[in-house]
This record gives sequence, C-alpha cells and structure tokens, in this order.
Amino acid sequence: MADILIGKGETSVWLRGKYGNRHGLVAGATGTGKTVSLMVMAEGFSRMGVPVFLADVKGDIAGLSMPGAMNDRISQRVAQIGIEGYANEGSPVIFWDLYGKLGHPVRTTVSEMGPTLLNRILELNEVQSGVLDIAFKLADDEGLLLLDLDDLRALLNFLTENKDDVGKKYGLVSPTSVAAISRALLRIEQEGGDAFFGEPALKLSDLMRQDMSGRGIISVLAADQLIMKPRLYSSFLLWLLSDLFETLPEVGDLDQPKLVFVFDEAHLLFDDCPPALQQRIEQVVRLIRSKGVGVYFCSQNPDDVPDVILGQMGNRIQHALRAYTPRDQKAVKTAAETFVPNPKLDVAKVISELATGEALVSMLQDKGIPMPVERTWICPPRCRMGAITPEERATVRNRSPVGGQYDTAINRESAAEKLAARAAQKTADAGGADAQAGAGGGRGAGAPAVAPQSRISEVLWGNSRRQGMVEAAAKSATRSMASGLGRQILRGVLGGIFGGKGR
Repeated sequence: MADILIGKGETSVWLRGKYGNRHGLVAGATGTGKTVSLMVMAEGFSRMGVPVFLADVKGDIAGLSMPGAMNDRISQRVAQIGIEGYANEGSPVIFWDLYGKLGHPVRTTVSEMGPTLLNRILELNEVQSGVLDIAFKLADDEGLLLLDLDDLRALLNFLTENKDDVGKKYGLVSPTSVAAISRALLRIEQEGGDAFFGEPALKLSDLMRQDMSGRGIISVLAADQLIMKPRLYSSFLLWLLSDLFETLPEVGDLDQPKLVFVFDEAHLLFDDCPPALQQRIEQVVRLIRSKGVGVYFCSQNPDDVPDVILGQMGNRIQHALRAYTPRDQKAVKTAAETFVPNPKLDVAKVISELATGEALVSMLQDKGIPMPVERTWICPPRCRMGAITPEERATVRNRSPVGGQYDTAINRESAAEKLAARAAQKTADAGGADAQAGAGGGRGAGAPAVAPQSRISEVLWGNSRRQGMVEAAAKSATRSMASGLGRQILRGVLGGIFGGKGR
C-alpha cells in the first residue's frame, strides 16, 4: 500500500491510498493553487500505479507530461516539507480531445450516450424530450443502431413520416417537436460536437492503463475549447462516469483505487440540472466507490457541489476563498463548518488568509476517520507547472499506445443505412403490389388489415410473408445480435447502454 504526500503543516499530511476511492474535493478561488494540488495528486496516484482521468480546462494540466525545472522557490519548498527523493520528472500521459485536434479523438455512439444526457446536451424542453425518448425506444425495440447524428436524424425523419403508426404504439409525435430536435442537432454539428458521436467508440480499458514500468497512465482531456460549451462538457464527463459505473464490477475496498476520475469546474455539472438527473448523479457518486473508482471534484466554492454529494467527499483540500460578496461569505462559512475542527485554527478566518500554494487539508486516516483540518503548504509537483509546446504535444501523441485505434473514424451499417434501404424496398414492394393488383392479384376487400401493434414492424421490416424479406430480416437480426445489441437494449442509470453494448 502506498500513500501520497500532499504537504506539511505542523505535521506531514498524507492521502492514504487505501482511502483514495472515498472521493474528494479541491476548492478555492482562481489563482490560489488548485491546479497544483490536482497535479500533486495525479502524480502521486500515477506513481502508485493508479490510472487518472482529468480535464485540462486552461491548458496547463498538459505539463504533467514533461519534467519540471528546479528553482530556488521549489528547492525551498522541498526542504521546508522534507520531501525525500524529490526529482523533476514527467508522468506517462495520453492526450484526448473531443475534436481530435489536441489529442486522440474521443467518441461514443448516440445509443451509448442515451436519451437522458442527449436531452441535456440538446437543451430540449419536456415535450421534445418525450419525443426523443420515443425515438430511442423505437430504435431499441427494432434493433436499430444509432451510431452518429445521421442515424438519429434519419430516425427522426421516420417518426415524422409515420407519426400516426408510431403514435398508436408509443405516444403522440409532434412534427414541431421533431423539427426543434433537428435544429438542436444542427447547432451541435455547427459547433463541432458531431465529431463526438461515432465509432470507434472509446474503450474504458484504454483509460485504465499502466505503462511498462507499472505507473498509472494519466489521461488528459483537452477542454480549453470544450469548456465554452458547458453542457456538452459536463454531459460528456457524466456519460463517462456513468459508463464506468455500469461496466466495472463490484470490488469492495481495495488497497488503492482502480481509477481516479477528476471532475474540474464541477459547478457546470449541477447548473440547471433537473432534480431527476441530480438524483442519478448522486446515486452514481455514492455507489461507484465500491467499484474501485475515486471521484474528485474541483471548483471555486464548496457550495457548488450539492450537500448530498459533498458529504461523500472524504479527502478535502481547501485553498483560499475571498469573502468579498455575500455568496463568498456564505461559501467561507460552509467550508469552515464541513471540516473536522482543529482547536488551534479559526478555520473561517484562516480561509481568507491563505497564501497561494497553501491550503486547509483534511484527509481520511486510519479506519477512515477524517483528520482535524490542518493548515498545509502543498508539495510542489515534479512535472512542469505550465503549458507545453505543440511540438512536445505531438511527440507525446506519436508515442501513444492507443493512437492507431482512434485516429481514423469508421462508419459501419447502422440506422441511417437500414432505414434508407427499407424505404427503397418498401417503394419497390409497393410497385410490385400495384402490378399484382392490376392483374387481379390484390389483397381483396375481405382481407384482414394489419394489426395496430404490428404496424411499426410492418413499416420498418416490410411484408414478413414474403420469403425474401423474411431472410433479409433474419440476417439483419443476426448481425445485430452479433454486435451485442439484439432487438432489445438494456439501459443504465443515466440512460446509456448497460455494460457498453453495441460497441
């Protein structure tokens, strides 16, 4: 078992590896040292052999990949804290980017994202969300793969063209709502978000790697542009967290986490968050600990995180807060009240006095008991504290172990292609039926109509009584089963495919 030296106050302060999965919070005003604290923890977990995932909002987290440079200030801090074996070094890093510019492309499929988070990305109202739910339900029932936005758009067009038949089985489909969803998809495409949906989809195993020396690889998501689209940013991280929750097995308490997940700018996660979604987030955060995942939120104020989730944060680093406004004063009071008291510290007073690189720290100690809050000088990271050059980023990316898997997009047969093929087949069948009717071979006035409950499949799959179409449907179903999807998809707590099916 290994521990991470966070810093030193009256005594040395350690983050115990055994309690790394008990979650944590790093808070403080802009410029007070939150990024440095995140770097120290990321480096420590990596040396422990624990993979880390974190977003690079300002571009300086990328410095983890390069060794730092010793100077008088760092030398003084090393001596002050008493760090043994300190040496400047970089950590093993893989760069990711939803837009594929500053790292390997990160993709997921529309089916895996699920309706709940897609509703949030598209900023749909309640009625429009209901129509999107119908679209996903229809795709699930009929085994249609929704891989990219073209697939979803094709399915929405199908809903509009067959709204009466769809409405009998699933509920009213308003063309106005479908048009609003289509416009929202267009906005996402214009902002470059369409690159996020498609294949090859991200494999969670590639976020949980170690290098040849046994160090945990740090996955750094370039988010300097993504953060300008806060709903896409927060929804992506939520999808990733929920996918981990649904996919990873129960492991209980380990000597160290299997993965540490850092959620920077945590307030974006909860801004305008519907109560139902917030409850699901709380459930994921509460239960994912038993799957060996530690979640660490980073934000300016502790009250950016709901109390129910804040109560799960066993490891706390609080940098300075400036009590200039009533909200700031409330945040200071909240932060002070959530620490285990230290009779030697007036926490509410000290929070406003902390220098850059100094923090109030409370970590879980033996038997999971939080230590009394300690005024602590934070350790300097061993990496570069700042941005890297484009050439350095390219070097790191070129030696990545996963580049060949993700840098080239693929487009296999999915809902758009299948719906187009079935529409063409339906047109051909209609022409053949008209020819038969002209020759006296029509159905006849007394023939029974298609049962309402089978109309959707009739429209999608064609006339099942024709042997050729039966064979085509059977082959299509076989392909769907082979891809792990089948005719009915199981969805998890946040609406994504349970267990990563359909990849």
